[in-house]
Amino acid sequence: MDNKDLNEVMEEENEIDAVNEINDMTKTDQAYDSDQIQVLEGLEAVRKRPGMYIGSTGPRGLHHLVYEIVDNAIDEALAGFCDKIVVKLLPGNVVYVSDNGRGIPVGIQHQTGLPAVTVVFTILHAGGKFGGGSYKVSGGLHGVGASVVNALSTWLEVEVITDGERYYQRFERGKAVTELIEKGPAPEGSSNGSVICFQADPEIFKETTVYSYETLQTRIREQAFLNAGITIELIDERDPEERISEERDLERPVVNSFCYKGGIREFVDYLNKKKAVEVIHPDIMHFSTVAADNNSTAEVAMQYTDSFNELILSFANDIRTVDGGTHEDGFKRALTRAMNEYARKYNILKENDKNLSGEDVREGLTCVISVKLKEAQFEGQTKAKLGNTEISGLVSNLIYKSVMEYLEENPAAARAIFDKALTASRAREAARKARELARRKTALESNSLPGKLADCQSRDPEETEIYIVEGDSAGGSAKGGRDRKFQAILPLWGKMLNVEKARLDKVYSNEKLMPVVTALGTGIGEDFDISKLRYGKVIIMADADVDGSHIRTLLLTFFFRFMRPLVEQGHVYLAQPPLYRITKNKRHYYAFSDPQRDKIIAELGGNCPIQRYKGLGEMDPIQLWETTMDPAARTMRRVEVDDAARADQVFTILMGDKVEPRRDFIVENAQKANWDV
Repeated sequence: MDNKDLNEVMEEENEIDAVNEINDMTKTDQAYDSDQIQVLEGLEAVRKRPGMYIGSTGPRGLHHLVYEIVDNAIDEALAGFCDKIVVKLLPGNVVYVSDNGRGIPVGIQHQTGLPAVTVVFTILHAGGKFGGGSYKVSGGLHGVGASVVNALSTWLEVEVITDGERYYQRFERGKAVTELIEKGPAPEGSSNGSVICFQADPEIFKETTVYSYETLQTRIREQAFLNAGITIELIDERDPEERISEERDLERPVVNSFCYKGGIREFVDYLNKKKAVEVIHPDIMHFSTVAADNNSTAEVAMQYTDSFNELILSFANDIRTVDGGTHEDGFKRALTRAMNEYARKYNILKENDKNLSGEDVREGLTCVISVKLKEAQFEGQTKAKLGNTEISGLVSNLIYKSVMEYLEENPAAARAIFDKALTASRAREAARKARELARRKTALESNSLPGKLADCQSRDPEETEIYIVEGDSAGGSAKGGRDRKFQAILPLWGKMLNVEKARLDKVYSNEKLMPVVTALGTGIGEDFDISKLRYGKVIIMADADVDGSHIRTLLLTFFFRFMRPLVEQGHVYLAQPPLYRITKNKRHYYAFSDPQRDKIIAELGGNCPIQRYKGLGEMDPIQLWETTMDPAARTMRRVEVDDAARADQVFTILMGDKVEPRRDFIVENAQKANWDV
């Protein structure tokens, strides 16, 4: 299910408390009557369809459980009642979250006759965020976060300290197994607050219940940036074997404390330093405003760098809006308007010059947009996009006025910014001409597809796939071994352009990249159209050596920078060819790693001839089909982007001009590398 489908389902289904499910509708001989209607009570609907509430039951959904509880603590901070949050990963991958807020209410809720804390954890759409003045702004507006976490946990325990008293309750798979217990006076000196401990249910999260410290650290650091002055601690007390393999060498316990008094200004500075880019003006622009009705605020921090790529992170009530929304639209519109008006006023743009485009004025920009509003309208529980129309005007007015003032007051910075924007504009015009030339050339040719492409017979993207193969030799084996019905082969030769150091006009003139663009059919950059994709799977198949790794990285950089939806929607894969062929009694066995090789040899009793494949070209068509291309037997890795900002940093570090940050990154991550795949 893609993000669009997920959001549509969640919008329709999240507003009901039970799911009516029809059983075995495809059986034509089964009667369809009232007995076939099943009503799921309480939190059974969440356990039946967890993806509707947390997006998936893989690692992303697992970490979403932690985010929901932390977000509730952040809401206390937004309300002005909390300044410290502690998150711990305990043995057994138990999650502990505490805050020094007001504490979840423990009094009887009049509609249900149950303690309010019980209601919060057992009933969907119950909470203090639907009115009544408890929260002016909040990220958890749907009121399902705590109850969903409870439903998807093997067990959950909550302890509340309020008015000097301690209260406790335990739940198992969404159901209360104890009453709310009053445990007597709180320890002397204790402040009000809540402590929530839970363990994700392996019946739901079948892939893994192991948390990534680095993933949680990224999110928690982000929250600390967005809430200036609030302290959030992240502590990992797990045993090494309870961590993901990449983090087992970390010391125990791991403790990090995040507190940023500079807020999102420090966030922008952090992002630029992590990307190891040069800034073209020293100060970080920072603007903020409050709406006339005092129900919403907007804050923006931004700085231009020497990069060719923009990085805009937008947030609403501290929730990352990965698909943007009205606040981001208002920012982009106002920035383009302000830059063009300033350029006209000071004759930077001449009378006959075209206006700068949005892409021109945002090239190299690092920006964080944070809005906080009383009634946030998100698309679904995962809150990927903000829909409030009024916030667009608030952000737009702030940016237009503030950017104009900044440029007026800082002429040296203005000149540097416009030099970059004008260079980007000229490159965009060169790219337009190169694109038109490429189109004219294509129109004159009898066959618009690349000459080396061995296309497949099917035209259905749901079943087709294209292998982008390194070298003519490997390409020949792949063509001989493929299934012509649905598998296309495009051989490439030599190393292609590093697009991290090039603008779009250079891509259009690159003889190694344009065959890829033409074969996929989507276009690139602002012309990219995912609906024109000719193949459902785009598979990079390169040698298992340093050169092959470089080829993969160059292609991934290209896809991420100029065809990002291709990656974000899960169309890009990495083939996994074997490293060894082991022969015993005229039978062949394939190993994809050194440990797997050793295991096979041991099982065969030793004394086995071993062939180490130095490249794909050493494999004949049958071997390549059996090991790497047969859908029934092959292993592939799908490329996903969980964190766009982190991905942007990594590509800039690995493929940028600076050597030292790249060396530091390699040294830092060498111990985390999974050499067994």
